[in-house]
Amino acid sequence: MTLDEVAGPIGIFFRALGGDGGLQVEAAEASAHGARRGFLQRLAGLEDKVELAWRDERSLRLPARIDLFAERALNRDLYIWLAALAAQQTGPTRDWLVESQDQARRTLTRFPGLRPRYRRLLDAHLDLRPDPRALPAQERAREEAIRLALEDPGSVERLPAGRRPPYPVVLWLHPDPELPPGAWSDIAGSDLSCGESQDIDRDAAVESLGERRRRRAERVAMPEKDQGLITIRMENILTWDEHVQVDRGTDEEDDLERARTAAADLDRISVARDRKAHGARLKFDLDLPAESEDDLVLSEGILLPEWDWRQGALRPNQCRVVPLVAAHATPCGLPEHLRRTAHRLRHQFQALAPARVWQRGQSDGQEIDLDAYLRFATDRRAGAAAPGDGLYRDMRKGARDLVCLLLSDLSLSTDTWVDDRARVIDVIRDSLFLFAESLAATGDPFGMLGFSSRRRDPVRIHNLKDFDEPHGAAVRGRIAAIKPGYYTRMGAAIRYATRVLAAQPGGRRLLLILSDGKPNDLDRYDGRYGIEDTRRAVREARDLGLTCFCVTIDERGNDYLPHLFGTGGYVVIRRPAELPEQLPVLYARLTA
Repeated sequence: MTLDEVAGPIGIFFRALGGDGGLQVEAAEASAHGARRGFLQRLAGLEDKVELAWRDERSLRLPARIDLFAERALNRDLYIWLAALAAQQTGPTRDWLVESQDQARRTLTRFPGLRPRYRRLLDAHLDLRPDPRALPAQERAREEAIRLALEDPGSVERLPAGRRPPYPVVLWLHPDPELPPGAWSDIAGSDLSCGESQDIDRDAAVESLGERRRRRAERVAMPEKDQGLITIRMENILTWDEHVQVDRGTDEEDDLERARTAAADLDRISVARDRKAHGARLKFDLDLPAESEDDLVLSEGILLPEWDWRQGALRPNQCRVVPLVAAHATPCGLPEHLRRTAHRLRHQFQALAPARVWQRGQSDGQEIDLDAYLRFATDRRAGAAAPGDGLYRDMRKGARDLVCLLLSDLSLSTDTWVDDRARVIDVIRDSLFLFAESLAATGDPFGMLGFSSRRRDPVRIHNLKDFDEPHGAAVRGRIAAIKPGYYTRMGAAIRYATRVLAAQPGGRRLLLILSDGKPNDLDRYDGRYGIEDTRRAVREARDLGLTCFCVTIDERGNDYLPHLFGTGGYVVIRRPAELPEQLPVLYARLTA
């Protein structure tokens, strides 16, 4: 059973049992266990690593593949049990044996329906563990203590001393998961990929490992070039057990398959800055802290707060938002390849425009309101006081009383290719073109903004269309001029858009967010901090009566968007190329 098969149900199950809704389900990398192995295993170099589950403040990490038991149902049951066990973890593990028993006991007490599943897993796991009678005395005592703790959680107070670590317990969480710096107290992790700098080679081909795994990593200084493998004389080498850093030269012709294999085999990946442009790039997630904290003094622009989820409070004046308008945007017409689609959408959206209706009881108008006049004449004949105004009716255009603001992500990730013909930014540009043409046909007031950021100063807001500005060539010129920016500080962008939209009159106000990935930035915003700040910004907008809805083309959007927008507050477009036509149709459904 693989994690990809059960990730969705496991995430729902974990949250239903009280697990933290902000955690994402990811694959855990294998780690060396150090336990005793057989002669053939040591000779073949096998069974030296094991994939165990653990959790931190950012993610729930489960084995990428479980094939321990002969029955597929048991392997799936192990995923379920580990998720239930992780839902009971409240902090980092200090005494592995005691806390593992406490977690198991609490899980079985709170959810007694898991007892039969745990019993089946326990019987199968004990059959796979080494026979205590075949182990040395110290290891036998440790193995017997673990077996007793598994069968009767809470009955063992301490693990007997021993030279070797015990055989891995797959029914418990990892004894020493080597959490990233600051985990459980000050999360500063970041999802980084090779070539994270903003000046990466934009023509490079990018391939992904296609895994949910986040690998351990460390930052190092870029090694000096042209250093030899060994720079001392061979007779001076005393032992081969000493640690030697090897500068392995890279060749531009190395294919990505070799790099992919190396990344899969390494326990820890060292990351260094290299300004050299490469023809290809391999993308994967690293468990790496941010390179630096952002401590810039904010003194200009629009200052907005940011939510610190650890302290449970808003930090005032944390972000400087800079509204921008393209200086060299040449007014233009609609691109040729979109004209047929735009013509069809305009005809469809014209049906949403409110029809002209008679407004009765007017003091002035095109015709006399006969019903009002008859009431007036009858009341006057009866001697009652009757007002003489409101005797006309007038044909006027109706109104839907609806205002929409489209907030589009223009971060660096939009520079990636969705197919052989278009990049993400091209798809977003076409979507903005068609969205504007469609809403102009309805007559609904609407505005459009784009955003990107580089740390908290500045957060760049690109003004594409104001509410009081008619749609035309100037707006199309600004849309045509958009290009990939930097990063995605979504919370600040939503707060700014909320201020703009809340100032517009309207019975219903819709904030439509278009994104291609989760919130991230260079500082600590990349990780749980950014997720929680964005969630808080969405809640603030809804408290003001705004309707927030997110449209994303991120294939992993279902992992984090329910926590940000709720189960009915987002949609994932599986095929990015379909976004330009799907976005106007989605708006029509939301505002019907």
